[in-house]
Amino acid sequence: MTDRDWKHVILLSADALRADHLSSYGYHRKTSPVLDELADESIRFGNAYSASSHTREAVPALLTGEYPDIAIDDGYRLATESVASTLSEAGFATAGFHSNPFVSRAYGFDEGFDHFDDDLHLGQHKLVALAQRALDKLRNRHYARADEINERSLEWLDSLDSGRSFFLWNHYMDTHGPYEPPGEYATRYADREVSGREAQKLYQRAIDDPESITDAERELLIDLYDAEIRYNDARIGEFLAALRERDLLEESLLIVTADHGDAFGEHGYYEHPRYLHDEITRVPLIVRPPGGAAEEVETPASTLDVGATIEAAVGSEATGDGVSLLGTLPDDRTVFSQARGEDEHGHLRRYASRTAEGACFCERDRESGTIEFGECAGSALREELEAHVDERVRVENGESVEDDEEVDEEIERRLDALGYK
Repeated sequence: MTDRDWKHVILLSADALRADHLSSYGYHRKTSPVLDELADESIRFGNAYSASSHTREAVPALLTGEYPDIAIDDGYRLATESVASTLSEAGFATAGFHSNPFVSRAYGFDEGFDHFDDDLHLGQHKLVALAQRALDKLRNRHYARADEINERSLEWLDSLDSGRSFFLWNHYMDTHGPYEPPGEYATRYADREVSGREAQKLYQRAIDDPESITDAERELLIDLYDAEIRYNDARIGEFLAALRERDLLEESLLIVTADHGDAFGEHGYYEHPRYLHDEITRVPLIVRPPGGAAEEVETPASTLDVGATIEAAVGSEATGDGVSLLGTLPDDRTVFSQARGEDEHGHLRRYASRTAEGACFCERDRESGTIEFGECAGSALREELEAHVDERVRVENGESVEDDEEVDEEIERRLDALGYK
């Protein structure tokens, strides 16, 4: 395909959505009927991996096509050009809608967007911000629900001049913990309704003290998580229907993916800490060009490829480490992931590589320079990962860049509600 086969680019990403909990990826529950149908008319990548395991590194990689050690600085601020900037320079109207504080304007992620709604109103109008904060606390609201994201983004689409090419990024937070499926979804899989307070306490305890979680509590967490997936899937369906009503879908390159997954004790932890196991790095990846497609690709793919695909779609030369997903991927491809340690493990860097044959993991100590390898599917894969780590060491600047701007208390409140504090 050429860059003239579509007018618009739409990127839909879900926070903490693991691939193996979607029915389109073989899950035993029918959690994603909308994405199932979309996958049938798209290119579905069965083995796609995020460039990292948590939002602060995964979303920058997704939006730039660069590994996190280039995409962001030591303060997690955006440090390189995103696809929004590339498309804006190419004449596209650009907009982003989400409510994750880690990729808000406070960290520079509004760069390149004509319209950037990160659901943080402080600094826009103080009285509105105070009223919003009071209402949010009363409603126990941690993020904008998918229906809100849809409403805001469709309103922006309807405001554009007819015929104007656009880039739209919607990032949905519903599948991020604490898992509190709304309305009818609350008992979709759970046999009883769980209060918001109970769901939050259980989620936080799973993070803080995973060994205390019983089998029944683990199953309850999964029930609630799956229900959030079903809710989010339905809202994506509503958004796609709205695009069809506006005759926009057939003019658009549509990409659906996630920034990372979520764990349920498979390796002794819950949520998505700074590790690189499959449950927190294997993500859905569905690419629908205008007119659709019907293809399944099992060759490993990376979220870095999203940026490369978008850049190729508008005729720009890819500057990052990804490749276009609309081309043919080599059968022997290797994809890599990385994650920075945090707090007392801030000196550690973790890396993983994946091929059709398996995976390899290692951990590098920046202070001592030593590398420890974990599970590895063969010596060849180990050597390849070791060479990759050497390359990342060469591009690492080693300098600490402090963010002098204090993150406002609205961001702190949101992060606390999402289980990060």
